Amino acid sequence: MNLKQPLQVVDLFAGPGGLGEGFSSLNEGSSFQVIVSAEMDPHARSTLRLRAFYRALKERNPEALSDYYNYCESPEVSQPWSDRSRAQWVEADDEARQIRLGSPEGNAELDRILEKKLDTSRPWVLIGGPPCQAYSIVGRARNKGNSEYKAEDDQRHFLYREYLRIIQSKRPAIFIMENVKGILSSQVGGEKIFPQILRDLADPDLALGFTGADKPKYKICSLVSEDVYESGTDPLSINLNNFVIRSEEYGIPQNRHRVILVGVSEEFAGQLSEFKLMNKSSPAVGEMIKGLPKLRSTLSRGRDTADVWCGEVLSHLDDLHRSLVARGGDPLLEKKIEIVRTSFSGAGYTNGALRLSKGVGRSNNQFEDPLFEKWFNDKDLSVWLNHEARSHMTSDLKRYVYASIFADAHKASPKGHKEFDLPGLAPDHKNWETGKFSDRFRVQVEGQASSTITSHISKDGHYFIHYDPHQCRSLTVREAARLQTFPDNYFFLGNRTQQFHQVGNAVPPLLAHQIAEVVERMINGNSQ
Repeated sequence: MNLKQPLQVVDLFAGPGGLGEGFSSLNEGSSFQVIVSAEMDPHARSTLRLRAFYRALKERNPEALSDYYNYCESPEVSQPWSDRSRAQWVEADDEARQIRLGSPEGNAELDRILEKKLDTSRPWVLIGGPPCQAYSIVGRARNKGNSEYKAEDDQRHFLYREYLRIIQSKRPAIFIMENVKGILSSQVGGEKIFPQILRDLADPDLALGFTGADKPKYKICSLVSEDVYESGTDPLSINLNNFVIRSEEYGIPQNRHRVILVGVSEEFAGQLSEFKLMNKSSPAVGEMIKGLPKLRSTLSRGRDTADVWCGEVLSHLDDLHRSLVARGGDPLLEKKIEIVRTSFSGAGYTNGALRLSKGVGRSNNQFEDPLFEKWFNDKDLSVWLNHEARSHMTSDLKRYVYASIFADAHKASPKGHKEFDLPGLAPDHKNWETGKFSDRFRVQVEGQASSTITSHISKDGHYFIHYDPHQCRSLTVREAARLQTFPDNYFFLGNRTQQFHQVGNAVPPLLAHQIAEVVERMINGNSQ
């Protein structure tokens, strides 16, 4: 099939646009075009709209791209568009919509948009990930503590049916549905819900009660194995774990394991075994964030200046060193703490900003991989976006500086009460020594892929401690975005908590980009 125009993409439950970014960036926008993205959260939708504006300018009005950069760089600029870019802003506003799917009003609005904008006479692609809170292990544990909670009454379990409704009525050539690994074991009414999801997606007519339509069904395939589910077969006859993509095996610097289903209409389902993701080595945390300016954390209580903060950290280092010497048994850790104490340089760092000038701090934004340099870096942008350190209590500063030095010494983050065993390190938590909270404080080790960037990063930074003890802090939004593979010119809007939430909930754009490559080959190679 010789494509003369980009394939249309509809993005549901879009978040800040990770999946859409991966698809729309393929071949600089010539392969796929997002015609509508639906997201109910107003802050994520604002981010989504701003990114749509950037793409529209880049593709159709590059002379006005400076409007986007001016907005990113200058807090005095209240809106990203001017008269010369107004048309692209209107276009972006029409593309990125705040819609609550599952509500009568939201469904009706989406239907009107698709009726107006979607050309179903040619192949198109549906992407998205229904909300995962009901399926996630953490969410289910929280629900378990609520005696009044009933899974069958939680409509979040069934939001995938809003996705299914669009598949049934509009018949995409291919759909991509992403969710947390916990969906494989999630139960409703004592029955696992994932086999039912597979059955419904494979035959949307039957699932929604449309009989006699005789429309093509879908084959649900894995991008990392030969497994394909077809309507009428037993879902338990295949290994459902093979629908899990381990991101670190495909060039993503993060141990992120997610279920990703690829539904291919029978019209395009030729030799599906030929279309898989290619294994790639992944860079470590250090390679991803070492080029960003070094920042110091701040004190959340009392007066905060660089000198006061520095004094607190140095005092903690002295206490830790004395305690280690008195206890004995870890001379390497003793030596590492002594070196950090002698050379401590954090007082010379800024604490960052929403828009931090690239002239501030020492930054060398060179990746070892030139493809990464091209993907992340934007030489036309004069600031670092969303790179601002959190404030922490001084007791947490002690834990952070200890944990980061421990990780440097032992190439692993310290775990639980057995390794946080020096005076002043144990948190005031009655269950601390049960072992249930062994990862309460976790360093993202410099030479390894990161742990999963989740929405919980918006709550606190304990699970996302920076590996550099001189900075003594948790990760910034920009560092989390780097590990999620968002380009540096991707501007997250809302307050910092909302920014973290958006980054944590997103699909890594660079993984989505690879999926888009596979989808394009499927449609080009298997069309009839």
